[in-house]
Amino acid sequence: MIKLRNTAKAIIIEDNKLLFTKYISKRTGITYYVLPGGGQEGGETLEETLKRECIEELGALIEVGELVLVSEYIGKNHKFSELHAEKHQIDFMFFCKIKSDFDFEKATNIDSDQVGFEWIDFREFKDKTIYPEELKRVFDQEGNITTSIYLGDSY
Repeated sequence: MIKLRNTAKAIIIEDNKLLFTKYISKRTGITYYVLPGGGQEGGETLEETLKRECIEELGALIEVGELVLVSEYIGKNHKFSELHAEKHQIDFMFFCKIKSDFDFEKATNIDSDQVGFEWIDFREFKDKTIYPEELKRVFDQEGNITTSIYLGDSY
């Protein structure tokens, strides 16, 4: 049975850099980056989800702004299909601003593969493993969004 999951993700830009949570896979040893955020819980708005997730992953308070991108990940259609065949995730991505200092030591609930966070310059995207990979074509080198809001089935 396919499981549907909504997530809220933060697009936080400063000095022509985008903030990512940084992971090193225990299974493969590969370093990869994803936008801060995570799964929506029942009874929670996407804004509430994003605020909670940024405290959990970054140890930071944020201000949630405009919804700017939506993507889907249908696991059976992608390179991780053997692991994610039953997964269907919808990512809602919002422009956000940091309202407090953030400190990985203050993060309250990090994933086991998460090792911190990193600001990545838009000009360096092509050299990094970023998920969803579609983000590499969404932004130009100055950090402007160059696509429509809906990115389709991507990862």
